[in-house]
Amino acid sequence: MSGVSRWRRRLNRRLTPFLRWCHSMSNTLAHTWRRSLQLRVVVSTLTLSLIVIVILGVVLTSQITDRLLETKITAATEEMDRARGIVEDQLAGVDDSTALNVQLESAASGLTSRRNQTSGQASGSAGTFDPVLIVPGDGPRQPTSSGPVDQIPDNLREFVKRGQISYQFATVSNPNGYSGPALIIGSPTASSISGLELYLIFPLASEDRSLSLVRSTLLIGGAVLLVLLAAISLLVARQVVLPIRSASRIAVRFADGRLKERMPVRGEDDMARLAMSFNEMAESLSKQITQLEEFGSLQKRFTSDVSHELRTPLTTVRMAADLIYDGSENLDPMLRRSSELLVAELDRFEGLLADLLEISRHDAGVAELASEQLDVRMCARAAVSTVRHLARESGTELIVDMPDEPVMADVDPRRVERILRNLLANAIDHGEGKPILLRLRADDNALAFIVRDSGVGLRPGEEKLVFNRFWRSDPSRVRRSGGTGLGLAISVEDANLHDGKLEAWGEPGVGACFRLTLSRTRGKKVVSSPLPLKPTTTKFVRTPSEADIVADTVGEVTSSLPTPRESDSRNESNGGDRS
Repeated sequence: MSGVSRWRRRLNRRLTPFLRWCHSMSNTLAHTWRRSLQLRVVVSTLTLSLIVIVILGVVLTSQITDRLLETKITAATEEMDRARGIVEDQLAGVDDSTALNVQLESAASGLTSRRNQTSGQASGSAGTFDPVLIVPGDGPRQPTSSGPVDQIPDNLREFVKRGQISYQFATVSNPNGYSGPALIIGSPTASSISGLELYLIFPLASEDRSLSLVRSTLLIGGAVLLVLLAAISLLVARQVVLPIRSASRIAVRFADGRLKERMPVRGEDDMARLAMSFNEMAESLSKQITQLEEFGSLQKRFTSDVSHELRTPLTTVRMAADLIYDGSENLDPMLRRSSELLVAELDRFEGLLADLLEISRHDAGVAELASEQLDVRMCARAAVSTVRHLARESGTELIVDMPDEPVMADVDPRRVERILRNLLANAIDHGEGKPILLRLRADDNALAFIVRDSGVGLRPGEEKLVFNRFWRSDPSRVRRSGGTGLGLAISVEDANLHDGKLEAWGEPGVGACFRLTLSRTRGKKVVSSPLPLKPTTTKFVRTPSEADIVADTVGEVTSSLPTPRESDSRNESNGGDRS
């Protein structure tokens, strides 16, 4: 058993490279088959042509074979009639005292002499033959024969004994003569020798040569025809495929932004009409794209200009509102409440203007990344300290899970902090007072933050909509963070500016999870994330170490990060709107 196992392992080791090569070749051929229309046309044409040629060759060979054998049988039957008459004439004048074998040899000699005298005529009709005379045993008479009796099949003799003229195709082997297929025809005779059987063996050498010539001719002709058909199909497919490939290249360049690309129009055939239709479509799309670009530019410029122009009157209104608010103690309760509402709405208005300016910079492509090498844990702590008052007001517990050792990366700390602040404020607004988890993990190439809540969650399809501007999953929900509807949209732009990814997942009633994945080295694309987006468990438990981290985050902001002012906190904590 051990020897068999070793043999199997050795066989598997030897077969594994071959199997891998076969698998690789099959994948390559399958890929080429799917990608090449020209190959499919040529192979399909050759396959169908080969099937037609094989069927035609089989039919022609069968017809030619049948005609040759019918002619051979007819000529052999006529030759049998003449040979039977000669045998009967020769044996009619033979003395009974002559030995039986001598009589048979004499009759066979007569047939052979006639065959030699008329060899040209015989070859033109039935061809040469070997006569066989058989006298079966009858009482005291012993069986006697003349010629190659062993070549005569027994079943053919049975028909002849019953008085029938019969024939049969068989393979004969004569050491002194022909070996191969032959036609054997037998007939009873009406001679003085009772029970005499006459057989003529006609070699089919000429017919076999003729059929071999026909088969070789059909094979060579079929091969030549297949080569010609392959060349013809290749040429025809090339005439069709080349314009299609040209149209594909032009369409790819058009999709890349080269709106002036057009297909050349040659002739008036179907490809020319396709080229004209494509050019008309490209012209229409080019005009529409140009109009949309102009409209988008106008819209972006309008948003930017309005945002800038509103800053001056807003500053004036802010100064007047702060003056009224400072003296609100001397006002009656109605005016005091009005001043408080005025200040709160001005804070929200300033946040909206700041977000509009930021999103307009991203749209215009002028947003800059001020990256530096630092410990990203400081960004998370700064974000937690900024939204901690929102968590305290809503009774939400923040759980922070970060590595003990520094996580160094080349990032823009202001933008990373803003992303985390928006995600945390968003989770507080939709977490329904349940604990919120902020987790950081890193590997050699990337780092990832997840912000997970156990609140209302996201319905199917909303994981893409949450990053749209001014989109809200529940318009009736109260925003504790005073969000403007642009927080997550700005966060996505900040993540893209880092060549990172910001993704969302959620289930109704289970909660939502947002994952920010950034490269640790500037300029490298993010391939994988150290943290899964979809949680493996429906609940998370705070560990004692995490509780200590949460308790220590109050006021803990490293000096390398700018400490956000109270007004900045109001202006930039705009993520609590699932938008």
